[in-house]
Amino acid sequence: MIYKAYPYQNYSTKHLIEHDYAALFLDMGLGKTVSTLTAIKKLMFEDLSVRKVLIIAPLFVADTVWDKEVEKWEHLKGLEVSKVLGTAKRRLKALRTEAHIYTINKENTVWLLGQYAKDFSNFPFDLVVIDELSLFKNHNSKRFKALKIVRPYITRVWGLTGTPAPNGLIDLWAPMKLLDNGERLGRFIGTFRHKYFYPEMTMGHTVVKYGLRSGADVEIFDKLKDICVSMDSTDYLELPEKIYNEIDVVLDNKTMKRYNEFKRDKIMEMSGMEITALQATTLITKLLQFSNGAVYDVDRKVLEIHDEKIKALLEIIENNPGGQVLVLYSFIHDRDRVAKVLEDKGIPYGFVKEGSDVEKWNRKQMGVLLAHPASCGHGLNLQEGGNIIVWFGVGFNLELYQQANARLARQGQEEKTVIIHHLLTRGTMDGHVLNHVLKRKERCQQSLLDATVVDIKRVLEAQDE
Repeated sequence: MIYKAYPYQNYSTKHLIEHDYAALFLDMGLGKTVSTLTAIKKLMFEDLSVRKVLIIAPLFVADTVWDKEVEKWEHLKGLEVSKVLGTAKRRLKALRTEAHIYTINKENTVWLLGQYAKDFSNFPFDLVVIDELSLFKNHNSKRFKALKIVRPYITRVWGLTGTPAPNGLIDLWAPMKLLDNGERLGRFIGTFRHKYFYPEMTMGHTVVKYGLRSGADVEIFDKLKDICVSMDSTDYLELPEKIYNEIDVVLDNKTMKRYNEFKRDKIMEMSGMEITALQATTLITKLLQFSNGAVYDVDRKVLEIHDEKIKALLEIIENNPGGQVLVLYSFIHDRDRVAKVLEDKGIPYGFVKEGSDVEKWNRKQMGVLLAHPASCGHGLNLQEGGNIIVWFGVGFNLELYQQANARLARQGQEEKTVIIHHLLTRGTMDGHVLNHVLKRKERCQQSLLDATVVDIKRVLEAQDE
């Protein structure tokens, strides 16, 4: 296929070529991959300044996206991709295979860098691309620490993501550290926190939530704008409208009383001692499980409590005759309980983890596709199969929430709208998570994207003058 780049794609490619370390905060569907590959080929074949490229990505992306993009576009012919995936034996063989680009999943980053631990000066990759840069937001993770050690031996590092700060601006330090070695946001996380944040919530001696100091967001954005480019798909693509719908699930008085007693008793179990962040998180998780209709006991056995959400889900499915519904669940028992009811009612269903089920979904041969947000995020195209999403239970991860919604709300969607239902049990943790946690995080991230957004038309006009 002949590649006819849009102006915003040319801008993205040019930005990467001109910066040894850079980030593209591009919304889903704006062609991060092909823009990056175009830059790689120029640096490799024309400028002769890059020899070998390492791409770190989620497993599905590392396995299926980058090599297919190379095969798809005529101008990328000549680039050879080796996938460092699978068993250790297969990874070593792929690593020793002569190629231009090597893709590896994020989980094997530590293994890969361990191959050169005796002498990092032998690290063969002069360009590292982190596809989904936010996957390195945890400065305590082994993969971040490993990549940080080898970073001085890498000439170029580029980061790609549509969700740069899914949990707030505090997530930016680690990814930016990998790009510029701490030049913009500081060399140490403690310094960064002290300068821009304050402890907003503590449990004992543990800070569980940091607040942003007044004016700190503007200062952070100003420091990053020279290497970060942000673009919103709505500015450049014709995308289906996303309609968000909150469905009120009501528990009867007896079950609601049990919920409140459950909440009280779990809190009382912690009384008289210092409540840790881990304990608080466990309590919230249990309350979310209850909201969905079942909880795990201490032996991981499932205790079913109510089926109100399942009833609401069935109503949506029955009101969509002939259509397909993508159901996103939080816990394994959610999936199993829903699957059992679908099977009993003779409604065809499948799972995202099964490749053939995804193919059936896109061919519209399946009524319901069940997926955990973590399994259907980056790089998975489901827009051909339907336009209805049901969140059986929501979690705290904004990145997974946005990415999962984008599986249907993207280019190639036949319908003009994508309907996103949220099943929210009244009076429980459900509504709090969606309306007070996810939406707050989204506002914070959007402010970062707005501050680094590029007006392509303005740039092109300036170039023509």
